[in-house]
Amino acid sequence: MDNQARKPDLHSPVAEGPSVGRPVRRLEDERLLRGGSRYVSDLIATSDALRVKILRSPHAHARILAVDATAARAMPGVVAVLMADDLAGIGDLPCDWEAPGMIGVPLHPVLARDRARYVGEPIAAVAAESANAAENALAAIEVSYEVLPAVAEQEAAIEPGAAQLHDALPNNIGYQFRREGGHVDRALADAEVVVRRRLTNNRVAPAPLEGRVVLSEFALASGRLVHHTSSQLPHVHARSLGACLGLPLHKLRLVAPDIGGGFGAKLCFYAEDVICAVLSMRTGRACAWAEARGESFLATTHGRDQVQYAEIAARRDGRITGFRSRVVADLGAYAIGMGPGVPAINTGYGVSGPYDIPNVATEVVGVFTNRTPTGPYRGAGHPEATFLLERMMDELARELAMDPAEVRRVNFVPPSAMPHRMPTGWTLDSGDYAANLDAALDLAGYRKLRERQANLRAEGRFLGIGLATFSESSAVGPSIGMGAVGFWRAGHESARVVVNADGSATVFSGAMSTGQGHATSLAQIAADVLGLAPNEVEVVQGDTQAVPFGTGTFNSRSMAIGGTAVHMAAGRLLEKARKIAAHQLQRRPADLTFEHGVFRASDGLGVIAAAAHTGKKVEDRIVHAVFRRRLGMELPPSDREAETLTLADVARDAHLGLDLPMGTAPGLDETEFFDPVDMPFAYGTHIAVVEVDLETGQVALLRHVVVDDCGRIINPLLVEGQVHGGAAQGVGQALMESMVYGMGGEPMVAGFSEYAMPRAADLPSFETGHTEVPTKLNPLGAKGVGEGATIGATPAVVNAVLDALAPVGVTEVAMPMTPMHVWRAIERAQEGRGSLVRETGAEPSSPGGSQAGAFILLGQAAKGGDDA
Repeated sequence: MDNQARKPDLHSPVAEGPSVGRPVRRLEDERLLRGGSRYVSDLIATSDALRVKILRSPHAHARILAVDATAARAMPGVVAVLMADDLAGIGDLPCDWEAPGMIGVPLHPVLARDRARYVGEPIAAVAAESANAAENALAAIEVSYEVLPAVAEQEAAIEPGAAQLHDALPNNIGYQFRREGGHVDRALADAEVVVRRRLTNNRVAPAPLEGRVVLSEFALASGRLVHHTSSQLPHVHARSLGACLGLPLHKLRLVAPDIGGGFGAKLCFYAEDVICAVLSMRTGRACAWAEARGESFLATTHGRDQVQYAEIAARRDGRITGFRSRVVADLGAYAIGMGPGVPAINTGYGVSGPYDIPNVATEVVGVFTNRTPTGPYRGAGHPEATFLLERMMDELARELAMDPAEVRRVNFVPPSAMPHRMPTGWTLDSGDYAANLDAALDLAGYRKLRERQANLRAEGRFLGIGLATFSESSAVGPSIGMGAVGFWRAGHESARVVVNADGSATVFSGAMSTGQGHATSLAQIAADVLGLAPNEVEVVQGDTQAVPFGTGTFNSRSMAIGGTAVHMAAGRLLEKARKIAAHQLQRRPADLTFEHGVFRASDGLGVIAAAAHTGKKVEDRIVHAVFRRRLGMELPPSDREAETLTLADVARDAHLGLDLPMGTAPGLDETEFFDPVDMPFAYGTHIAVVEVDLETGQVALLRHVVVDDCGRIINPLLVEGQVHGGAAQGVGQALMESMVYGMGGEPMVAGFSEYAMPRAADLPSFETGHTEVPTKLNPLGAKGVGEGATIGATPAVVNAVLDALAPVGVTEVAMPMTPMHVWRAIERAQEGRGSLVRETGAEPSSPGGSQAGAFILLGQAAKGGDDA
């Protein structure tokens, strides 16, 4: 294990030798830190664009009786007002991941027609000379509503008599998706132990540092639209925008410049993109909209929000024989973006994780409610599946009085069984889960932690230790299988690599950075193939005219798919350069070495070299004869006798067309589309250590250990940054983040004053390590890492809190585990069975070995708790 908890030795981007695998400093940071960034807001600030503001529904469910914008249109500075009636011929927002078997696909209108179905749904838009003028005009628009009953919780939405959102969807059910492998009913009937639970996975807001921003400019003379937007999927969103507008793609250039975070929220294609484009096309002016923070909480897709039921069947030795789950997922008011597919596929297929469970059945029910639509949020369905599974692993450990680490160990898929086909249909490609768990236990000092826990409990302090292991697919693919699961996107990624005439290189990648460091990691990959330093490689992304095709960034796909495309394109380009160098050095391509950017002829080639020399002379005579016959001129004789050529030498000649092998096209320019044959699975282990104050319910996160395995590591510095950020988000969901709604569907969150996010003071110094089992599904051996820490952190922290509260009989605390939620759970437990601390003074022992009393006690308590 490479323990990255220590500060890494940072290498300069110009360091000699291979850079992949080394912590190269981020190439983009100096530009960003010195004010050289180009966010969409920067472009708006220097433009004379009209400012666009959106009038949003104040009601969760209401019939729109009338909209009167007469007064608004007459106000100073107002250039245009847009209402639903003005959008004839404009398409609804697409849903590009329809869950298999969807009963209906209620698309999100650009502006509400007839009914508003969630607070924040766009009703009208104003374009004015200033933001103030637009705001004043919004206030002058009169809307008459008939307020209707609303449903603000998915299980209430499917009850008989609940208010109906869409006429075509009885009981508000969008789909019921099932997967089954083996014989789950038989496993449950024959089990020595069965544990049942009902869990909730709370709704959260992505809240990126940069909100959504749009700048759209239509040129009336040419009929071309240039559209700047903060998007994780530039090419996908260009297709969506073109389809909504009826605008051919050769007339549309979509640009995503610097992006200040996405976390999945910027995967969705939103109404504001269409609104700004329509207003620009109709006014002939550039139109700009920037999301206010309150709008971000109302109108940008939310994540998670599942009610989960699970049954786990096992033997007394801890071996799991069956697992059944039912997930009721809140899709919000409309099917938009990836919303329906995330819970159906990523949660539904991923419920067995890294464990060898022979019998698995899962059902996912997608339900529409009067809340903001849900979509992917860092991990996109995998965190929900892992939370469900890892909570049940701990519940089983308590029931069996086993150490939670041992329950996981005995159920892992062993390396010898790889690749392993999961009962749901996915295939785990590679991994050594037990070694990864052991590395995390060693890094945490697990045995000593358990000893410390026992000692502190004797002193009346409540320390908890929580574990979670996870696995996650890196990307969705191959492309040929995407349609089978209703996903109308490509599984491949593009890369174009060009070596310029001076020997520097440019990479055009279809992936899209939202802060991950692609300008560095993709440059490292290309640089190593081409014998360059990373700072001699420029990475271009996010422009549909510069990059001919791209799928974008989501599902931890950038390195495994996008990086592989760069690697393969650079490799093909190098082979062309090798052929040119061999021709000029009078050698066979196979007889050249290439190191540090230099082609060198091998020594002692004898007859081979002579043959190559003779062949080149013959070729030269043919070229000279053709040139003489066509132009009547003589080519100057070549007197090159060099033994080496640099890549820059070859690039110069290739671009000029000088001394190339016959039939070779000028230039060094290669494009690759890499489409994986299957999905590599990253994995990891989290160990959280918390202390809970029983008097206040306050949870202190003392330590958080993460050991991940993302295959071959491109840049350890970037990996560690991704792990830190991901873990912070996972901790946030566990302890403080939640989108809260009232019974009538009214959101109780309007900004950060109501939505808590972890600050530096709330987090420990993360302790990170890595195991490294490369995948065989791509030549880099790389798997994803961007989402893994978020997936594992949440259940690890929750398991730690419940472990801390075991002595007082607490078996469940709803997320987020705020002090109030924890305190109330403690009070309920003490009221129900009396406080062990206050009444008996007894302290159950720590789990593991002969100290298994706590798990026996918790198992007994759980039987009468939240069973479903």
